[in-house]
Amino acid sequence: MLRKQTFWGGVHPAGRKELSSGAPLEDCPPPREVVIPLLQHIGKPCTPLVKAGDHVDMGQKIGDGEGLCVPVHASVSGTVKAVEPRSHPSGQPHLAVVIENDFQNTYHSAVPPCADTDALDADALIRRIREAGLVGMGGATFPTDIKANIGKVETLIANACECEPYITADDALLYTDADRAIRGLRLLRQLLKPRRTVIAIEDNKERAVSILTDKLKQQDEVELVVLPTRYPQGAEKQLIQAVTGRQVPSGGFPKDVGCAVFNIATCASVCRAVADGEPILRRIVTITGHGIKEPKNLIVPIGTPFAHAIEAAGGLQGDVWKVIAGGPMMGRSQADLSTPVIKGTNAIVALTNADDLESPHPSCIRCGRCVSVCPMGLQPLYLYRFSRCRDVGMLRQYSILDCVECGCCAYTCPGKLPIVAAIREGKQRVREEPS
Repeated sequence: MLRKQTFWGGVHPAGRKELSSGAPLEDCPPPREVVIPLLQHIGKPCTPLVKAGDHVDMGQKIGDGEGLCVPVHASVSGTVKAVEPRSHPSGQPHLAVVIENDFQNTYHSAVPPCADTDALDADALIRRIREAGLVGMGGATFPTDIKANIGKVETLIANACECEPYITADDALLYTDADRAIRGLRLLRQLLKPRRTVIAIEDNKERAVSILTDKLKQQDEVELVVLPTRYPQGAEKQLIQAVTGRQVPSGGFPKDVGCAVFNIATCASVCRAVADGEPILRRIVTITGHGIKEPKNLIVPIGTPFAHAIEAAGGLQGDVWKVIAGGPMMGRSQADLSTPVIKGTNAIVALTNADDLESPHPSCIRCGRCVSVCPMGLQPLYLYRFSRCRDVGMLRQYSILDCVECGCCAYTCPGKLPIVAAIREGKQRVREEPS
């Protein structure tokens, strides 16, 4: 069903998805060494369960913890070389388990496969999801077991929009494994018991729309909603507004308006966890940008260094300006290509000097464009100003924590202000200082 309804604000950046879309999905050759951070989710880092010298099998739990935390698992079999701080896509070093790959792929099943998933009760489903270390695979990395354990909702939405420029990882998933994604969505239906279940996708993904339309013909319980392409439609609050017309309140959550949103890759991971007993050991990553020789979508083991994944896509080319973990709108620039792929890494984008739109002398010309495109109805120019002068009180007053860091403001700013970077700094100050 094509919907004309959309959300407030937003922009239409050049998609650049043609660089990597349509190519067959390939396996990335496993590296000789993986670096598996113990923090790959929103929440508390895991406590290591192994030490240097230990042998580990693929799928073995190597870190876990209490509270807002999910376990991490070895993505290869081999010997633990070290448990030490290493570079991380966030830009800050975090404790990681370094494993020397023995290339034997000896498998350890922490959770056995389940042939009859319909017979599992809610507790068993949640337990399997948690033990598999599932998090939001679209980049948010919120623990899936907590998100799926909120009781009944009215509307369950599988997010297949993938609105960020360059990224085609979810698109590639739907070409190759749509059945598993739909089955995972059904398992989430068992938990949340929604009145309405939706797969939402943008209209620039014709092939994926065709595949889903065909597969959902005989399934009345799942509705396909095709939305007009607009960024940041994949952000859950904007997607809820586009699909249901409801607005998540300031400081609120999707459940406050009777909704739950899961990335389509997360749905596929739910199926693997519950039916196959498989934790997150690898994920689809789009390796792309004009700085990549052979842009493609690769199935990459968790813990693979960025440099290794880039080499599997032909390596770098041209005058590379920056390499980003994620897309150019919301991703983070990387200073170290030994940084590993983690559960939330959906893309590695290499931009060249021709893509450089930064200014050595950024300045606000008070045009108001950032206000007009903000999908959260905020005033980014003031958030930028108050962040720069460290005025925590005014940052709270102007609702800085409602910002989803989509980058629409920076994208549309003719003065090239680094608005998102300033807002991230401001949000950190607000969280650190008591109100």
